[in-house]
Amino acid sequence: MLYIPQKIKDIIGNRKYIKDSVGMSDSQVILFDDMVLKIQQSNNETVNEAEMLKWLNDILPVPRLIASEIENNTSFILMSKIKGKMLCDNAYTDNPHELLSLLADGLNQLWSIDIKNCPCDNTLSFKLAAARLSVENGLVDIENTEPETFGKDGFSSPLELLEWLEKNRPEEELALTHGDYSLQNIFAEDNGISGFIDLGKAGVADKWQDIAICYRSLKHVFSKHKNSQLNPDMLFEKLGIEKNEEKLKYYILLDELF
Repeated sequence: MLYIPQKIKDIIGNRKYIKDSVGMSDSQVILFDDMVLKIQQSNNETVNEAEMLKWLNDILPVPRLIASEIENNTSFILMSKIKGKMLCDNAYTDNPHELLSLLADGLNQLWSIDIKNCPCDNTLSFKLAAARLSVENGLVDIENTEPETFGKDGFSSPLELLEWLEKNRPEEELALTHGDYSLQNIFAEDNGISGFIDLGKAGVADKWQDIAICYRSLKHVFSKHKNSQLNPDMLFEKLGIEKNEEKLKYYILLDELF
């Protein structure tokens, strides 16, 4: 039987729920009609998510934090449910121009926020230190990476990749970033962004962190479609910026260590 702290039980009562099966995180997500309960091992990201939900409550369309508890090294975050559909839904992937416009709009919303009082730092100094801890403790799942990252034509090990990342740090263009700006974490409704979810990696970082993860997500989604209109490079046209191959490569590789 699923264990839930009494404080959260008192809020959800006897509401019916289903378990979410979308996404790749190791969290357990319980969906109610109007709320979501996220259960996972307590770590820096779970603390970060609760902090960012509170800070962004009146700034961006994010879930409203209802309750947050930690028991036996397990984090329980109860939040309001975002309306709309994920951008990985066929309603959007079958309409690439609308999808790309929504993704660009979401990025611009994030970048428009004043980062002066942001409670979470995800700049490269923080991320590379966290990556080193992950590598040194054998926590990198090399089976869940891009096929070209490790092996014959890639890096020989997570440590070699980390050392490359440490030696090739790009100049950062700091902004508020989501941290995992993939299609399943962005919701839309009525031709606009209705919400951002999974904010455990959100905070101040190089804006190319989000662009790179978004670009990778688009490549994965578009590779499954036969529509020749689907080209992830169209994202840069919507954003009105030049494609930066070096930063795309860097931040996609950095994400492989998390």
